[in-house]
Amino acid sequence: MDRPMKVIIAMPAFNVESTLEETYYSLPEQYRNHVLLGNNCSQDGTETLAHKLGLSVITHNKNFGYGGNLKRLYQKALDEGADIIVEVHPDCQYDPSVVDLLVAYIERGHFDVIQANRIRSRAESLMGGMPLYRYLGNRVLTLFENLWFGTAFGEWHSGMRAYHRNVLEALPLETYPNSHAFASVIMMDCVMQGFRVAEVPVKVRYDQCSSSVNLSGLFAYSARTVLAAFARPPWKKKLPHL
Repeated sequence: MDRPMKVIIAMPAFNVESTLEETYYSLPEQYRNHVLLGNNCSQDGTETLAHKLGLSVITHNKNFGYGGNLKRLYQKALDEGADIIVEVHPDCQYDPSVVDLLVAYIERGHFDVIQANRIRSRAESLMGGMPLYRYLGNRVLTLFENLWFGTAFGEWHSGMRAYHRNVLEALPLETYPNSHAFASVIMMDCVMQGFRVAEVPVKVRYDQCSSSVNLSGLFAYSARTVLAAFARPPWKKKLPHL
């Protein structure tokens, strides 16, 4: 009999003391003993609370940025033998209770990557507190990326994704930006390399504790995303892994 797949939750964290406990207890219970938190030089009680909850903590000696934090978390999870690695933001912006749904699609061999889609409908996204400029920016970028890469994703910029270890081992993670642009670049390469990518809808909640780029940051993120897409012409896309 094959052994059960090992699932590790990767939480990139910066000053999330106020939401970390809620996020942790919102996870399906079977995954709470396998949470790896990357502390990006938080200045509050994030690390103390993480230890209290029994999380495994990587404390960085400097702030490596969102992407830099994830690179280190993913490598640590792979080193610990994870078969499936799930990114969960500890600000509870994405509903952590759906993690088991993301994992199940990979466990059963249907897909290699599953992301949580915040944009099932405009009304739901905005009612969840998503800023209008973030919603419009997401829609414009996602339309461009779908047309460029020949996909039909509800969004391209999710902060909750589950990966089979084969995906993370195959991708050049160290070449990706340390900024939030990491999220779009890794998604592009998953598509370009022919990995099977799908998505499930998720409730989203934006409040004062939610991580979010400001309007100027959104323009910078958009420019980096478009440039990264142009560097990956769709005619070089590999056939899907079947």
